[in-house]
Parts: sequence; structure tokens; C-alpha cells
Amino acid sequence: MLRTASRKTAAVAAAGAAALGLTLTLTLAASGPAAAAAPPRTAPAADTVRTDPNGRHTGAEIHRFLTSFYGHHGPGAWAREHQVSDYLKDRAAHTEGYDLLLCAQNTPREITIGKVTTAQSAGVGWATVTTLWDGGYRSSFTAYVGLESRPIELQDVDCGQ
Repeated sequence: MLRTASRKTAAVAAAGAAALGLTLTLTLAASGPAAAAAPPRTAPAADTVRTDPNGRHTGAEIHRFLTSFYGHHGPGAWAREHQVSDYLKDRAAHTEGYDLLLCAQNTPREITIGKVTTAQSAGVGWATVTTLWDGGYRSSFTAYVGLESRPIELQDVDCGQ
């Protein structure tokens, strides 16, 4: 009887080991090359995503920055302090009675950002910023962003006047 119990135990153990082996084989197969090609379940943080091979800001990144920076009515105090180059801060400080970052004296009713152009060799990207004023009047200026600035910041504006 002891021998019969040992055979039954050995058969159950062998069946369990076979099932475990099959499970491990399927698990390992699922984690092979096909699984490696699958996208990650969570996207990397936005700061680590770089579509430019040289790590420069792309046109899409610059557009998002300018849209956020200018908002609907112009940059706020925090953006003016932390997202503007020292050069432009100095220029703005010496422009009396005129908001250099908006190329205007007043607050616009609405702001839109046009298509961004990047010049890799010059290390700069720019877009036309259009402001809409009461009475339907529109005006435009150009905003420049350094492609390699860390963190991204407004480098200069050209009011074109």
C-alpha cells in the first residue's frame, strides 16, 4: 500500500511539475521578442520625451510653450519671472509705458499662436503671436524661443514697428 501511495504521489507531483513547466514556458514566451515590441503601459514624463535627436525643442513643444505662456490675455507674473530670458527681462525693464512681451500698452481680449518655424542652424524657433483687441482690431508680433534653452523660455520678441 505504501508503494501505491508513493506512485500516486509521484504521479500527482509529475503532473503538477508539468503544469508548472507549461505555465513558465507560456510566461517566458509572452515576455520574449513580441512583448518587447509592445509599447510601455505608461508614457514617460513629458520632460523626458525628446523627438529631436539632438535634444532640442521641437516646433510642437515650442507651440505648446507659447500657448501656455501667453494664455488668453498675456503672461502672468510667474511666467514673466521664470520663463523669460535675462536678456528679454532687461529689455522689458527699459521699455516704459509699453508691455514689450505683448508689444502693446493694454491687455488683449484674445491671443492666438501661429505655426512655429525652427531654424536648427540658428538654434531658434519662432511663431507669430496675434492679439485681438476690443473693436475687432488685430495686431501681430513674433516671439522667439531658444531650441536648446533649459528650461524652455521666451528669448526675444519682435514687435515689427
